[in-house]
Amino acid sequence: MAVTRAKKKEQVEKLGEDLKSVSSVIVSTYTKQTVAKDCELRKTLRSTGAKYRVVKNTLAERAGKGTKIEPALTNLQGVTSIAYTSGDPVALAKVLAKYAKDNPEFTFKAGVVEGRVVTVKDIEALATMPSKEEIYSKLLYMLSAPAQRLVTVMNAAGRDLAVVLNQGVQEKKFKEA
Repeated sequence: MAVTRAKKKEQVEKLGEDLKSVSSVIVSTYTKQTVAKDCELRKTLRSTGAKYRVVKNTLAERAGKGTKIEPALTNLQGVTSIAYTSGDPVALAKVLAKYAKDNPEFTFKAGVVEGRVVTVKDIEALATMPSKEEIYSKLLYMLSAPAQRLVTVMNAAGRDLAVVLNQGVQEKKFKEA
């Protein structure tokens, strides 16, 4: 059944609204993908806060006009799907890279991360990075570690004195006055 011009216009407007608010997009292609595998991918992406759509190339290009991700949606060929998020781009890349590894018929075309066009190799590198939460926790550890060491050293003198006094009391080295 053919899609009417009005329906296409509605799809372009809805996708365009979604794309204006996103910071990261990964454009991909697939061949011979079953509905079950597609549903599995959508479910996994939804858990990261991302959205996934299979779109016609011309509709994607029209929807992307005037957005930060316009360069990734120009001159598309073949079957095209886009995954986009305004959240963590690393989580999006990790899910898609794992899915591409498990399903060789799924490949990347291009991407945009925080307004910067990235290549397929960049997407794969992004997938190996730690998530924002991991980076924040490592940074917090690095900031707090010197303070913890300082407190440990400062407490060591008092602790050592207490140990020496305790040993003296146990060995009855002190005389009663």
